[in-house]
Amino acid sequence: MTPSSRNRAGTTPALTPAAFAAETLLLLPEEVLLEGGCARDQAVLVADGRFAEVGDRRELLARHPQLPPLELPGKLLMPGFIDAHHHLTQSLGKSLVFGEPSEIFKRIWVPLEGSLDERLLHLSTKLAALEALRGGFTTAVDAGTRASAELAGIAGAAEETGLRCVLGFICNDLGGDRPDGGAIRRAAERHLADWEGHALVHPSLAVSIPEVGSDAMLRDAAALCAEGGAIFQTHVNEHLQAVERSLVARGQRPLEHLHAVGALGPQTLVAHATLVTPWELNLLRDTGTAVAFNPVASSWKGNAVAPALQMAAQGIRFGLGTDGTRSDAFRLLDAAETSQRLAFGLASGDSSCGGGWLWLEHATRTGADAVGLSGVTGAIAPGLAADFLLVDLDIPEMTPSWDRPWELVRYANRDQIDAVFTNGRLRLWQGWPVDWDARALLREVREAAGAAVERAPIQRVHPTSAAHRAHLVESRRAGEGRSPHE
Repeated sequence: MTPSSRNRAGTTPALTPAAFAAETLLLLPEEVLLEGGCARDQAVLVADGRFAEVGDRRELLARHPQLPPLELPGKLLMPGFIDAHHHLTQSLGKSLVFGEPSEIFKRIWVPLEGSLDERLLHLSTKLAALEALRGGFTTAVDAGTRASAELAGIAGAAEETGLRCVLGFICNDLGGDRPDGGAIRRAAERHLADWEGHALVHPSLAVSIPEVGSDAMLRDAAALCAEGGAIFQTHVNEHLQAVERSLVARGQRPLEHLHAVGALGPQTLVAHATLVTPWELNLLRDTGTAVAFNPVASSWKGNAVAPALQMAAQGIRFGLGTDGTRSDAFRLLDAAETSQRLAFGLASGDSSCGGGWLWLEHATRTGADAVGLSGVTGAIAPGLAADFLLVDLDIPEMTPSWDRPWELVRYANRDQIDAVFTNGRLRLWQGWPVDWDARALLREVREAAGAAVERAPIQRVHPTSAAHRAHLVESRRAGEGRSPHE
């Protein structure tokens, strides 16, 4: 610790957001999460929104005597997490899907998104972005919205909060009113061009599920993304009903169909892939297609768990996604490991299920590659955007430390995240934004969400907790021989 970092009592002064106000920061954390593991005695230089230098602290201090070093004792500086699959415009209805059977998008999400005007689209996205940043995600891949409002509301919310966003533009040309495919292609090209080179928003094209896109649209959207350096997104092999519909309609499973029309490839990110055959795993590997592995979605409403360990063994690219379930990155890591242990590891006697480092990698550096951002973010390395977290290690759960990656996967919590940065700017401090009023947003959401849900033609199957309690009361009264209305 340098003398300048101590106060007169000889103790380290309390950190505040003001300590990170400078555009150039020389940070001296206790540990840095690098590609090879957690390293001590490192320094990180942040300048112009990027990591300028990362290396031995003595060497960096000697090279930059003009910069005031910022000591961060007890802190881990690590890459921000990548949410490889999100639905940012669904946050107003979060718990409406609890207990619901699969394919909830048809009965809840499509109707809800269809009820959103421009203001509600912006509110929903800003709420989701706040949740993501609070949970340690500095990047979220939005799979596209069915709302008719302009996507500028989503992009604006990302800019206001500081969340890095891969913004999907829906290219569905089958079903509903059968929109003109040519018009969709022109709009898709504009979307890719409009957001090219943006500091935080990265354009993407999407078809919700293969059955709502024509063969030509699936092929063309994937090709446009390949040409433009963007990613093409779709949900694949998530639910048994969709797999069976595809077999009946085309004689192929959805993933096989995508391959047949030429829509797989390094530019393609398929969400879920929970119901995959060995042959389909080979297709993913051989085409370089990436997968968004969503373990919490599987446990909450899925038909199966994606074989992520087998994907890793075969060299299939994948990242970890929330699917909008809950934006808590550390709990996502835990869910990823636990799902593989319960679904596959117990039966085979696999006591490590990849180890803690595997899941950290796929939630950061490897996840960035899966979503098309390997040259942008995902690691603490010179030249990449300074998207990072400061995590408190000075807690009982992390003491003593014998294997930091495992500890982060199994012990770490969202409340340990002291600071969230994107593009070198402090966005959140101890869970709350430093430059906008999140409490005001929450008040506005509470006032607006009820009307949006009420006017949406949502169909729930599972009763709400309130309805369940009312049913219990009625049953109890009936059992006592009284009328439910007494």
